[in-house]
Amino acid sequence: MKITIIGLGSVGSAVATAVANTGLAHEIVLFDRDGVRARAAAEDLGHAAAFSYDIKITAVNNYRAIRGSEIVIIAAGANQKPGQTRTDLLHANAAVINDIVPRVMANVDSKNVKLIIVTNPLDVMVMLAQKISKLPASRVIGTGTMLDSARLRTILARQLSVSTQSINAYVLGEHGDSSMINWSSASIGGIDLNSFCRQTKISLPATTRKTIEHRVHNAAYEIIRGRGATWDGIAGAVADLVRCVVNDEKRILTVSLLDGVGDKAVAMSMPRIVGNSGVVAALCPKMSAEESAALRRSSRIIRKNFDTL
Repeated sequence: MKITIIGLGSVGSAVATAVANTGLAHEIVLFDRDGVRARAAAEDLGHAAAFSYDIKITAVNNYRAIRGSEIVIIAAGANQKPGQTRTDLLHANAAVINDIVPRVMANVDSKNVKLIIVTNPLDVMVMLAQKISKLPASRVIGTGTMLDSARLRTILARQLSVSTQSINAYVLGEHGDSSMINWSSASIGGIDLNSFCRQTKISLPATTRKTIEHRVHNAAYEIIRGRGATWDGIAGAVADLVRCVVNDEKRILTVSLLDGVGDKAVAMSMPRIVGNSGVVAALCPKMSAEESAALRRSSRIIRKNFDTL
């Protein structure tokens, strides 16, 4: 499979490495406006590939070279700086998406290509990319709250002394400050969270859950303060999404996708079945009235931000 990655800053470069390490691409095309950076990234990744998979890696600065790509990952745009929210990037990165997507669509097969959006604010960029590309919504996929959900599972695993692999717990809504944790559907090894806590005599009161929510919401800000940007976590999420698509795994991922009609349509993260054709189905988990209200509030915020464009 030929995969193109557009934008080779800290996030795009990490994404390229993570995707290469899946071994699922026979060719990876690295596109960046800065040709020197693209060539350097291709050389470095090519050297690394000598220790793992035999992949053709090329650096380009014209869109004709992406022809034949079945997956195009858009990671271009400004990244958060310390003190910034994802929404602060809205207008600058909307201009980036407006520039990139038409050029991509002029050089790919619209009947088969899948766009994976990484650029923030993620959900609004998914909406914008789908509008410009005119692709079915099922094939314009944002990484959504995959990373947020991974952060939640990691924190819970430490709290409950179990593997993250045994935890099913999701962050839903916006990939941003209005996201919400779907506690009502959380389970550990097939046992609902409250029953698990009773059986293991582990206390997880409301105050602890609030602390966990705070840590999940602020994880990116803490990492940005410490190292200037986040890249490893999102790269892992992208690679996992690519693996799910290429292998037609039909796993459930909390990706962002445009749902709805007209001015009520919004892209946000819900549990969705993902396979080779993109998103196959959307699911609606059990929620409390409070969680449903929080999800509706998140949806309104995303739509309001999109409407400002």
